[in-house]
Amino acid sequence: MRLDFVCIGLLILAFGCSPQAEKETSIKNLTDFVNPFIGTDGPGNTYPGATTPFGMVQLSPDIGIPGWDRIAGYYYQDSIITGFSHTHLTGTGAGDLYDILVMPTNSRFSDSIPENNFKPYSKFDHQNEGASPGYYWVDLLDYGIKAEMTATSRVGVHRYTFPEDKNTQIHVDLGYSLNWDKPTKTFIEVVNDSTLQGYRMSTGWARNQRLFFEMQFSKPFISNEIIVDSEGNFSKIILDYDTKEGEQIQIKTGLSSVSSEAAGKAIRTEAQEDFESIKEHTEGIWEKELQKIKIETADLDKKTIFYTMLYQSMLAPTLYSDSNGEYKAANDAHGNLKDGTDSIAKANGFNRYDTFSLWDTFRAAHPLYTIIQPEKVPDMVKSLLAHYNETGVLPVWSMQGSETNMMIGYHAVPVIVDAYFKGFAFDSELAYKACKESAMVNDRQIDIYKEKGYIPVDEGHENWSVSKTMEYAYDDWCIAMFAKDLDKMEDYNYFLKRSENWKNLYNAKRTWLQPKDPDGNFIEPFIPKEYTPYFCESNAWHYYWFVPQDVNGLISKTGGKEPFTQKLDSMFNYYPEPHDKLPLFSTGMIGQYTHGNEPSHHVAYLYNYVGQPSKAQKLVRVILENQYKNEPNGHCGNEDCGQMSSWYILSSLGFYPVNPAQGVYDIGIPLFEKAEVQVGNKKTFTIKKNGNTDGTFAEAVYLNGKKLDRSYITHKEIASGGELVFAMTSDSDLADNNQTKAPETNKIY
Repeated sequence: MRLDFVCIGLLILAFGCSPQAEKETSIKNLTDFVNPFIGTDGPGNTYPGATTPFGMVQLSPDIGIPGWDRIAGYYYQDSIITGFSHTHLTGTGAGDLYDILVMPTNSRFSDSIPENNFKPYSKFDHQNEGASPGYYWVDLLDYGIKAEMTATSRVGVHRYTFPEDKNTQIHVDLGYSLNWDKPTKTFIEVVNDSTLQGYRMSTGWARNQRLFFEMQFSKPFISNEIIVDSEGNFSKIILDYDTKEGEQIQIKTGLSSVSSEAAGKAIRTEAQEDFESIKEHTEGIWEKELQKIKIETADLDKKTIFYTMLYQSMLAPTLYSDSNGEYKAANDAHGNLKDGTDSIAKANGFNRYDTFSLWDTFRAAHPLYTIIQPEKVPDMVKSLLAHYNETGVLPVWSMQGSETNMMIGYHAVPVIVDAYFKGFAFDSELAYKACKESAMVNDRQIDIYKEKGYIPVDEGHENWSVSKTMEYAYDDWCIAMFAKDLDKMEDYNYFLKRSENWKNLYNAKRTWLQPKDPDGNFIEPFIPKEYTPYFCESNAWHYYWFVPQDVNGLISKTGGKEPFTQKLDSMFNYYPEPHDKLPLFSTGMIGQYTHGNEPSHHVAYLYNYVGQPSKAQKLVRVILENQYKNEPNGHCGNEDCGQMSSWYILSSLGFYPVNPAQGVYDIGIPLFEKAEVQVGNKKTFTIKKNGNTDGTFAEAVYLNGKKLDRSYITHKEIASGGELVFAMTSDSDLADNNQTKAPETNKIY
C-alpha cells in the first residue's frame, strides 16, 4: 500500500505540521532544508542514503527487490529493507552497483520471501525513518534494531543499536545482486575478530568492476560462518554477537578499486573518530557546499526544493581514486590486458572521478560546476583525459573504471571545451587531441557519419539515426571552436563543416528533421510525434530544436522567426492524444515538451531568439513550479546524475545555457527575491528582483547597474562577481518590447 509523504524523522522540524513561524525558528542550517527523499518515488530513481559531495561511498538502504522503480536500490512505496549497500547510482535508468550488503538480524524474526531471493529483511515505515545530507536512519521494526548511516569520501560508517539478544547477527553479503548487477568473483578474509577484508568483482551495466574493502567492527564477533557458493566464491559471512539492551556496534567500511590495504588506509586517514563525530564532520562539509548559494524566499517548500536540488547536483560524478591517487585503469574494461592482471593507474596531483552521465550532464550540470565548483572542474576534466589516456577515446558514459557506451554523442567534448574557454587549467594540447581522436573513431557509426554526413536508418535496435547525427554535429562545433583558438585552422574548417551535418536531415518540404535511408531518401511514412528507433528516447518534436550551435540557422531553415515561433508554440500546445503510446521516459509533458528527459531542457529559452522572451519566462516559471515538488514523487523524470537538479538551480537563478560550451547563459526569470552565489576567488554574484516582484516577466535586466541590450550574460561576467537585477512586471508586452540581441553563432564569449 502506498504511504503518503509524512513528516520524516530529522526533517520534522523543517517540514512538519507546525505553524510556519515555528518552522523558521527551528531551522539553523541550510542542510535542514534538504529532503533526500525527493525523487525516491515516481520516476526520479534517487536514493536517500548517506554520502559526501561527489563521494566514492553511497551508503543507502536496499529494498532488495529488482525492477525499474528500485533501480537506485530504494523505492518509497515499499515497506521492507533487505540491507544497506555501499554504492548506488543517483537518478539513472541503470541497475548497477549495490556493492557489499550489510544486514543486522536477531532471533525476533526469521521469515523469508522469494521476492528478495530469501534474504533476511525487516519491515519499516516512514514515520520511523529520516535522512539529511550525510546521514540516514531507520528502525528495522521486525528486529527492534535502529540502523544509522553516515560516510566520509571513501568510508561508509554504520551504527546499529540492538535490543538484548544472544543470537544477534550481522550479515555481510557479497553475493547480493540486483537488476543488471552480477558478482563474478568474491572473497572474504577474517583478519581478526573485528576486521574483515576482501573484494567483490562484478559485471553489469559497467563491466569488469573491481571493489576491494576493509571492514572494521567496534565490537569483536564471537564466531563467524563463511558461505561459499557452488562456484567457490565467498558469497557471504555471518557474524555472531551477544548484545545487551541499547548496545551499539559501529562498522567502518573502506573502499578502493586497487586493494584491501588501500581500503584500510582510507579508514585510518578518514574515519578514525566515532560515528557521531564523523556524522557531524560530513554534515559540516555539506553545509559549506550549500552555503555557496544563499536564496531569500518566504516559501519553505521552494526553499527545500532548491537546496535539495543543489544537494542532488553534487551526488555525481563520484570519487574513484584512493588518497594516494591510485585506481583501476579504465582499459581493463576493454580486455586489453592479455595476462589477466589489473592495470593500476595513478592520478598525479588531482582526484580521479568517474560516473560521468555525459549525455545528460553536459547540458546544465557541468556548466553549473564551472560556477560553484571551480576547484573541482580541472580534476573532472583531467579525469576525462585519464580515461582517454587509458582507452584511446574519451568516455561516453563511464563508471567504476568501465565504459558502458550508454546513450550517444561524444559529450565529454563540450565539457572539456567549455572548461577550456572558461580558463580552467589542464593540458590543452592533450585535451584537443582527445577531443579530435574521439570524433574520428570508426565505431558507434561515426565512420558512416564521416562518410555520408548523416547516419542512415538501419536495423539496429537503437539506431537513433537522427539523434546521433544531431548530437555528433553539435560536438563537432565544439571541436571546431577549440581548433580555431589553438590556430589549427584546417581542423577548424573540417569540424565546422561537420557541425552543419544536421542540415542533411532537414526535409524542407515538411519542415522536419527526418530520418534517411542509406541512399539518401527520407523515410516515409513519418509521423513526428511517434517514438521510433530513429530518435534517442525522444521523437521528432523533441530533437527538432537540438541545434544549439546554430539556432539562427535553424530559424532560417524553418522559414524565419514567424514560422519558427509558430512551431515553438505548437511544441508546448500540441498534447498527446489518449490513444498515443508514450514510453517510460516521456514524462513532465507540456504539449510535446518533455521535461522528464534531457533533449527538451533548453527549448523554452529559444523564445529569446525570436523576440518573445515573455513566453520563455512564463514557461520557465511553469516548469519550476509544477515539475519539481517537495515530496518523494518530486521529480518528473530520472534525476540523471545531477542534470534535472542543475536545470532547476540555474533556471531558478534566472539563466540557463542553451549552448553549454559557448560561455553564455540565456536569460530567463529568477524564482527568488534574492540569491547570492559564491563564484570563487571570494567573489559573489547577486541576483535580485525589484518592482512588481510577484510579476511573471522581466521588463528590463540590469547588470551592475547598466541595462542590458542582450538576452544573455557571459560566464566571465558571472565569475567576476557583481549584481544582476530583474525589473519585474505583470505585462508581457513590456518584456517583449525590451527584447535584445541573442548570442551570435560560431562565437565563444
